Amino acid sequence: MTSFRREMTATYGFVERNWNLTKRYIAWEVVWIVYSTVSALTIGLIGADSQGIGGKERVLYLLIGALLWSYLSVLFQIMSETVAWERWEGTIEYTFMAPVSRVTYLAGQGLFGITYSLIRTAIILGITVLWFDLDMSQANLVGGFAVLFIASLSFLGLGLLAAVLPLLSPERGPQATHIIQGLLLLCSSVYYPVTVLPGWMQPIARLNPATFTLDAIRMTWMGGEGFLAVLPMVAKLIATGAVLVPIGLLVFQAGERYALRTGKLKRNG
Repeated sequence: MTSFRREMTATYGFVERNWNLTKRYIAWEVVWIVYSTVSALTIGLIGADSQGIGGKERVLYLLIGALLWSYLSVLFQIMSETVAWERWEGTIEYTFMAPVSRVTYLAGQGLFGITYSLIRTAIILGITVLWFDLDMSQANLVGGFAVLFIASLSFLGLGLLAAVLPLLSPERGPQATHIIQGLLLLCSSVYYPVTVLPGWMQPIARLNPATFTLDAIRMTWMGGEGFLAVLPMVAKLIATGAVLVPIGLLVFQAGERYALRTGKLKRNG
């Protein structure tokens, strides 16, 4: 019990450290929130070219895609760029030498990422709804955010897989993570239905957790469906997360051992 309490305290410590870093660079956080909000509004305006209910539905479809992708990409980046950030801050060796398990360290990173991304998404959602005067009275917002929280596990696992790249290549690793993120965006239903993709890409898109998430969110926010209606998609997200998180952790630990053995951990370019 004492060991468990110590690990939980350490997990909170990593969350608090990341929050303090966010406050230190709060100007940058404001910049990125403004940028993401403007991007969502721009995408929403693409669907605002027709009048009536059809136009509103198109706007909401695109906005949900933009909002959800903003959430998932921020969460993904927090995990995938954790090594690059630690190296830039000059704390990577001290962090990895701390008397806590790697699971605790990554759990703290993930918990902060989920909390930060949820708050950020809620702010942008409120602004975009007011901007386009969308009627969300029938939307199941609680159910949608619950789906979003569950989906976070899958993207934490993918983020761990991507986080190994900065360990293997200090020079190009952080940039390479954006390739994975771009492929996830392409093979999903962020801005278009999966059916418009080439035939060979559609099976890949249907395995993408972003597709499950977006379909479920649109059912709850656009259709007002209850949580039970999206349980099949939620089950897929849970199963995907249960597979990706352990695999991501194993790959990250293997990459860490390689970086320590080859002297790449401290290198900065």
